[in-house]
Parts: sequence; C-alpha cells; structure tokens
Amino acid sequence: MIGPVMVGPSSSHTAGANRIAWLARQLLDEPPTRVLFGLHGSFAKTGKGHGTHLALLAGVLDLPADDERIREADKLADESGLQFSFENVELGDVHPNTVRIKIANERERHLITGSSLGGGVVRIWQVDGLDAYLSGEAPALLVFHQDTPGVISRVAAVLADEGANIARIVSGRAQKGGDALMSLEIDQPLSGVALAYLRHLNYIHWAKSVAKLPA
Repeated sequence: MIGPVMVGPSSSHTAGANRIAWLARQLLDEPPTRVLFGLHGSFAKTGKGHGTHLALLAGVLDLPADDERIREADKLADESGLQFSFENVELGDVHPNTVRIKIANERERHLITGSSLGGGVVRIWQVDGLDAYLSGEAPALLVFHQDTPGVISRVAAVLADEGANIARIVSGRAQKGGDALMSLEIDQPLSGVALAYLRHLNYIHWAKSVAKLPA
C-alpha cells in the first residue's frame, strides 16, 4: 500500500491515530477545552515511540496527518489552553490499535472509541456508548435521538430531498424506547438548512455533520 501522505513514522500509529482524533474533534461545535485519551493494546505499548500521543493531540487541534506541526502538538495544545491527559486502558477483544477519547468543552462532551486498521484506514465504531460507523472516507451525519418509530425514515427523507445518497447506515440503541444513534455516510455534505431542520425535531437530541478526512 502506498500512502497516506503523513508525518511519520507509522501509518497506523501516527496517521491513523491522528485521523481518529480529527474525526472526534468534528463532533464539537466549538474547540475542545479538555480531552482524555485512553490507549489500548499496541497504542499503549508502543505509542510513545511512534508519536501516537502527538498525533492524537494534533487531531483534536484540527491538524491533519500531513501537517508538520504534529511534532509540536503538545506545545500547541498548551498554548491553546487545552487540558489533556493520557491513560492506558483495557477495552477487551478489540483491535490492538484502539483509542477511547473523552473530549469536551463548556457546552458539550462526547466519548468516542475508534481503531486504526493500517495504512491510515480508521474506524470509529462507538460514540457516546452506542454503535456507530465513521471512516472519514465520505461525509457523514450522526443523529442522536429518542428510539421512536419513523426517525430513520424521516432522516432518509431529508437526505433524499437534499439529493444526498446514503452509502452506509448503522443504527444502535441502548434499549427500546431509549436513546439511539444513527450514523450515515453519504455522498455529499448535508446543507446547513437541512441540519438545522433535523436539530429542530423534538425527538432528535443532537445532529452532527462530519466532514470527510482531508486528502
């Protein structure tokens, strides 16, 4: 495999880690003020040598994997006032290159778990404790909502009106009638008007448009 374009040394431990954190950052409407990274498996064991810590910090600072400033991400984080820390965690039978990110500011907070699969390919597979699917390979929409009939069809109808085709959809819920999460990868970004409409619906707690990863 050739690529990705990145600051090294590792496509999985550096570029992949950065991309997971970059996607996590997109879930906040405003810059984060604090973040806790939970490193699992080989991220915990060899992350320091591969620059994983710096790559993760750069991602939440909105720096892509090819940005030379990754090497000074800890300094940039300090200058921005971002409070950050790292811990080693055991997440069970998951990919060894996995990180759990608790990211927050004064208005919102999210818990994201994702894995770096090699060659810069990533998957975020859990958001706020619910099943999700974010790869960064396409624009995406995340909808956190009450589990009630018709929500998926309503969201699909909004996307259809936008001319946005659904490439992949994953829906998970905590329990029947409780909180649920819908993640959709789509062929084009959702407009601000459509996103505002979804956020206005009383059974939708929040909706987030997630950009495609930088090339």
